[in-house]
This record gives sequence, C-alpha cells and structure tokens, in this order.
Amino acid sequence: MWFFSAEEKELQLVCRDFASKELAPVAEKHDHEESFNLSAFKKMGELGILGITADPEYGGAGLGATASTIVMEEFGKACAGSTLSYLAHSILCVNNIQNNGSPEQKAKYLPKLISGEHIGCMGMSEPEYGSDAVGIQTKARKTEKGYEITGTKMWITNAQYADIAYVYTRTGEERKNLSTFIVEKGTPGFHVGKPIHKMGMRSSPTGELVFDKAQVASSQLVGKEGDSIYHMMKNLDIERITIAGISLGIAQACVDQCIKYSMERKQFGKHIGNYQLIQKMIAEMATETEMMRAFLYSVAKEYDRGVRGPTVAAMVKLQIPKMATKIALDAIQLHGGYGYSREFPLERMMRDNKLNEIGAGTNEVMIMIIAKNLLKEMRD
Repeated sequence: MWFFSAEEKELQLVCRDFASKELAPVAEKHDHEESFNLSAFKKMGELGILGITADPEYGGAGLGATASTIVMEEFGKACAGSTLSYLAHSILCVNNIQNNGSPEQKAKYLPKLISGEHIGCMGMSEPEYGSDAVGIQTKARKTEKGYEITGTKMWITNAQYADIAYVYTRTGEERKNLSTFIVEKGTPGFHVGKPIHKMGMRSSPTGELVFDKAQVASSQLVGKEGDSIYHMMKNLDIERITIAGISLGIAQACVDQCIKYSMERKQFGKHIGNYQLIQKMIAEMATETEMMRAFLYSVAKEYDRGVRGPTVAAMVKLQIPKMATKIALDAIQLHGGYGYSREFPLERMMRDNKLNEIGAGTNEVMIMIIAKNLLKEMRD
C-alpha cells in the first residue's frame, strides 16, 4: 500500500521471503498430516515477529495492526493454518499480555513468548459458549492461596503446544463480571483435552483446555477482578482486522495461481488465458482482491491511529473472508477437475478460509455488531 512506512515495506519483503522458504514448501504436507510446523514457528521468533505489537523492552517489535496484517497476508498466501497459529500466539496471547498485564507479568512471560521458546494460546470459547463470549461459564473461585479455576475451553488454537494460556473466567454472578488469568502448562488441575479435527486450517493444532479445580496464584490474575470485558472487546478488534489479513493472503494466492494456470493450460488448441470468459474471471478476482486490500489496510491504519474501532473491524471481518471464499471457489471453477483435486492448493485454500467466516466471530455476529452500532450512532 502507498502509505506503508519504510519499516512496514521491509517487513513485507522479509515475511514474503520467509513464507516462500519455510511455509509454502511444506504447507500441503502439514495439511495432509494435520501436523504443526513447529520448526517454522521457532524461526519466527528468530525473525523477531512473534511479539510484533509488544514493547521492545521485552524483545518485541513495537508495531501495530498494519504491520501485523502485513505478516498475516504474506504468511496466509503460503500456509493459512500456520498463520492462524501465529495469530493465536502473537495477537491473542502476546498482545493481550502486553496491553493488560502488569510489569511483573510482562517481564516474566513476554521474553520467552517473543523469542519462540514458549508458545501461547488464549482460552475464550467454551462448548456451550462460542458467539456469546460474555456468557462463558468457566469459573475462578477465590481461595486462601489464590484462585481455583473450573471449566472447559473449546476450539483453542495451539492448545496442544501452548506453554502459556491467557484464560477468561467468570468471577461473579453478573454477566459482565469476567476476569483473566495467565495459566502455565503443568499447573495442577489443568490439562489439554482431546484434539479437534477440522475441515480446514489442519496445520493449526486445535484442542480443549480443561480446568478441574486448577490452582493459580493471585499474581496470575491480569488486571483487577471483573475488569476483563473491556480487555476482551478491545483485543477482538485487532483480532478481527488481522484474521481478515489471512483471507486477503488466500485471495491473492488464488489469483496468482489462476494467472499461472491460465498461461499453462491448453484447451481446444489454445492457452485458456486467451478465452474471454477466463479473462473475465481473472479480472474480477484480481479487482475484488485489490478492493479487499485497500479496505483492510485503511482500517488497520485507522486502528493504529486510534481513529475508528469496533464497527469497521467487524466490517472487514465480515466482508473480506466472505469475498475470499468466493474467490477461492471461482479459482477452483477456473481450474476445473484439477481445482477440485488435491494436486493443486486451491481446495486447501478454500477449506482454510471458511474458518475465517466462523472464528473471531461468525459472519452473523459481525452483522449484528455492525447494525447495532450504526443504529446506536443514529439514535445518539
């Protein structure tokens, strides 16, 4: 984008090169095996991007939503599953601790998370509470030694590999009385449940976090008891912006693959790129992708400047994954039987992107948020 800083442009090139060498060559393998590219993840720490929004004092890059979205797009082109795990670590865990943790918590947890020595996850969704995140029922009860956590978290990205979990709990009867704890692997009463096998994002490990009277110290409470509803909603904005970046990367990868294929594949004695119908499909996909890019990065930049928040974050989260799914389906159609087969990456891209219409708030929830906020603005 024309408004990228010199640092953001350099980041884009570095991430593009990393993705082509460390993610793309093994994306199909990890998708097929449902395995985690742990080697690449550790190298992301060496690259200096696992704490992209964190303070340089702890080893972070000190950048914002625009830079984070650049990483999501470049990585998303190569392997959306690995990118989702990167988002869960850097945005859902590290960014939350950076913004909400105490100086002691940041000093204790961020350096190892940012270096890649530790992997992080976030526990919000539950078996009965997904879209209704504020309704979560995992409870933290005050004890003489700290707190006792009981409940189950579901659909947790990085669950099986996480050393640190940033966990939302209920600490009072009121609906909005939520509190957050940083829970370490090995905590008595805390274990990882069954792995969850998915249609897409198969290279991103997903599982349950189970708390059976898990004992945590008071020092692991983030902020004040009952304060976490604000933390949750604020972090959801940057999560929704950056997850849309993965969809943008998928859409661009589909366009690139279609252009390449149309110059190689022959039908009726000519390369299919010579046929106007194929040209129309490519032109429309490319145009839609550029529209997505302009919209997404303008919102990311405004977020960094503190200009706009939840409504536009929900808008990009609603529209960009929807458009990317359409583009992926169009790309499959252009490739015919090859597009439907696993010989080409398009079917994987379509499967991967569908998650982005569900995670971080479904399309339907985004519609509710957008409409509610617009109507409230009009009333006010």
